Amino acid sequence: MPVPVPAASAPQAAFDITKLPLSQVTLGEWPYLGLPDGYIAEGRANRTKAFARFPFWVNGAAHWVEGRFHEWRFSAQPGAQYSPPEVAKNVESMVQQLGGVKVSEGKIPAETANSWGDEITQGFIDGLGDVWNRPVTTYVVRRDDGNIWVHFGQNNEQGWMTLGQEKAFQPSAQLLPAGELKKQLDSAGKVTIAVNFDTDKTSILPSSQPQIDQVLQLLKDDPALRLSVNGHTDNRGDAAHNQALSEGRARAVVSALTGQGIEAARLTAQGFGDTQPVADNSSDEGRARNRRVELVKA
Repeated sequence: MPVPVPAASAPQAAFDITKLPLSQVTLGEWPYLGLPDGYIAEGRANRTKAFARFPFWVNGAAHWVEGRFHEWRFSAQPGAQYSPPEVAKNVESMVQQLGGVKVSEGKIPAETANSWGDEITQGFIDGLGDVWNRPVTTYVVRRDDGNIWVHFGQNNEQGWMTLGQEKAFQPSAQLLPAGELKKQLDSAGKVTIAVNFDTDKTSILPSSQPQIDQVLQLLKDDPALRLSVNGHTDNRGDAAHNQALSEGRARAVVSALTGQGIEAARLTAQGFGDTQPVADNSSDEGRARNRRVELVKA
């Protein structure tokens, strides 16, 4: 008698934030959430980061969010007992009052958490919590003025929470027409183009199509022109991840051009990660300038 083969589990659907209810609740003062009565922040663990990024864990994958953040590490007041069920119910209630919902609860693999590097494991140490041993819960408040994400974890003695609100996208470069692209290539041998991507991904934003069209025109006007498309990142995160991201973004631009008729032999894709900054990575403006795609005359 043949042994029955277990049915393959259905692939997990990708997280789609647009399916969440849209909150129009009037927000109070930043950071919108507080600690439950009877609980206090520990030491310096009650602070805001004006601009950073954080990997919120949703159904087995990290969703990187850029924006401003607030983190807490907290415990019960002296002489009181920490109650995990009480804290969890209070956190969920506060999120619901903002119009948000729970989207995920589960354990983050240790190797994944370790891959985030010091940017997260040290930079968010108070709000990240003991993700190596404890599950985390993720909540989302979907909003037109910037989605709000909440990462929450706890043990029997203390809790950890990170709240982040997405910052509206601001392009880091201006559209350059084909004539200006040629001018800068002729004079400097390279030019930065206004191509932007989803956060921590290689997918080109639709708003970048006008710049892609101008690069197409440049290549059509000069059939002998050969270009290297070079990707660069800022220095946040793991160097190996940044290298792979920069290479993927360069290849995405090449694919966009060859997909519209440009011969592949005229283009090469290279990534340099965070190794060739053009500005100081200690400021938002500097990091935005370092996240770039350049065309270089081959």
